[in-house]
Parts: sequence; structure tokens; C-alpha cells
Amino acid sequence: MAIQFKLPAVIYGTSGLGNLFTALDMQHKKSIVEQCIQHCKGMPVFDTAGKYGAGLALQSLGECLKQLGISPDEVMISNKLGWLQVPLETPEPTFEPGVWKDIRHDAVQKISYEGILECFEQGNQLLGDYIPQMVSVHDPDEYLDAALNADDYEKRYADILDAYVALAELKAKGLVKAIGVGAKQWKVVQMISNDVKLDWVMIANSYTIKSHPHELYVFMEELERKGVQVINSAVFHSGFLTGSDYYDYRKVSAETDEELFNWRKSFFEICSDFDINPALACVQFALNAPGVVSIALNTTNPTRVKSNTDLVYQPLNEDFLTVMVSKGLINSTIKI
Repeated sequence: MAIQFKLPAVIYGTSGLGNLFTALDMQHKKSIVEQCIQHCKGMPVFDTAGKYGAGLALQSLGECLKQLGISPDEVMISNKLGWLQVPLETPEPTFEPGVWKDIRHDAVQKISYEGILECFEQGNQLLGDYIPQMVSVHDPDEYLDAALNADDYEKRYADILDAYVALAELKAKGLVKAIGVGAKQWKVVQMISNDVKLDWVMIANSYTIKSHPHELYVFMEELERKGVQVINSAVFHSGFLTGSDYYDYRKVSAETDEELFNWRKSFFEICSDFDINPALACVQFALNAPGVVSIALNTTNPTRVKSNTDLVYQPLNEDFLTVMVSKGLINSTIKI
């Protein structure tokens, strides 16, 4: 049975609550969550994961919602499963060193029938009173990338399918409402969608104004025909498309990543010519793609929540897109 609810146009990411790139105090995090609830249209939906701060995002989200007096039936939570919080036994976390700041746990990937249920139970404990209605296997692409050889790859893929058996059982019992997948490599999403009945998919760093392969466009059309809702995430490429020095979670420089910086320079110039906020261009392009019903937006600044949310409701000048195509910044083989 397909998902029984339509996702809102904006889903609020919570990696910032897990201290992504910078450590935030609880009052600051509470202000972020409060602004999300205040400015969402309809029921607020938060996307979180055990990987975010090795469980810190889950714990922070639950605590913030409780302090704000939000009852469990007033919010929807998507928990991407597959990373389990474990004690920190090294000077910094081993799972993504340099990314998560001032966290006191490590995380290990556990993708299997038993592992995904363990992640589900731990996630519920960290969230406190809030049980996720949407669940998925997080980073199956990373799990497959760690394969030592072809046989190990097949075993790991079997682990992923076993994890989905566990999720299907949770849904059959009424413990969750919808099953999906979240990954950075869209071809892994495609492979899983051929073997598993999904209600939704989240693609990250994949279909953006900077990167939008034609074959991904075709796959998204297929998902739309199947009624699978698509959440488009990381549409700013870790903030690079709006001015940061991070691209897809790594620090970049003009010396070593000349093509990226040249593309952004041209993009900014065209945005300036049309008096368009680059963030608006990123969001509208990512939202107006086949099957996409939601954009996942994340911020560490509570004062930006409203302006970020407003981006999904502001139309984009079609002449701007035409110029972007003419300058070779948008693939001319896709429909815009």
C-alpha cells in the first residue's frame, strides 16, 4: 500500500542539531525547532538520523519538541536508520572525522535485519516521547562502497534487503506509516526501488541546479508514475551554491576545484542580472522536478528558517532558466 499522506513542500533537516560543522547550545537548537514549527504550512516534518552527531540530533530534537510543548501527534518525524550510537573511544569520532563538532559518542553502521531494528529502538529511546512515522535505510550506498570484493558486495546488498524486511514488518504492525530510502548515490536508490516497495525516496546532492543527469531525470519520472514521493535534499551542495567553502561535505578551494568555482561565479552573475537570490534558484529548480514533492532544508540559524521556507512558494523567472541553459549551466536535455 502506498503512503497515505502527502508530504509538505518543506521538510526540515536536523543535521545542525547534531552539530554539523559547528557546535550549538540547546537554547539555539530550541530556537531553530521553534521557528520550523512556527513557519511550516501544515504539520511540521523533521528529517533526522542516528548518523547526525552520532545520535545527538535525535536526542536534541526530542528534547526541543518536549520543551516547546509539542505533542507527538502534532509533528511527523522521519528517521533514517542504519547508524548506531556507540561510546567514543578515540579523540574524535571515527565515522566522519572533522564533520561533527563537540560530540560525545561515535557511530557504527549496522545494516541487517537485526541491526536496523536495533537502530529503530535506539532512535526511539533518544527521541523520547516521539516515535518516527517514516523510516528508511540510511546510506546504503556507503555500506555497499565498503565491500571488499564482488561476493562481499552481494552479501551487503542482501543485508540491505533484510533490513527492509524488518522495516516492512514494522509497517505491517502499524508501528510506522511509511518506508523509504535515503542515499547520496541515486543509482543505489534505483537498484533498491527495483527490489523493495517504497513509499518515498530521498536523494541528496543528486538532482540540483548544478548537477542533474538526464538518466536521473528519467528515473524520477518513473518514480512519479509509481506514486513514490521524492524528497530532494542537499540542494545547495553543503552550502557551496549559496557561498560557502564546503561542497558535498568537503572543504574546497579555487586552486583545487577551479571548475566548481567557475560554475558558481557564472551562476552568481546570472542571478545578479535577474535580481534573483541564488538560494531561490536552487530550491525552485530542485522542487520543480519529476516526482519531487518536498525539499529538505537545513539551517543552523533560526532567523533564516522563515526565509528558507518562503523559498518554496516563490516562482522563478523562466527567462533566468533559459539563460542558464544558453550558458551551459543547465543540461539542455531535461525539461525545465
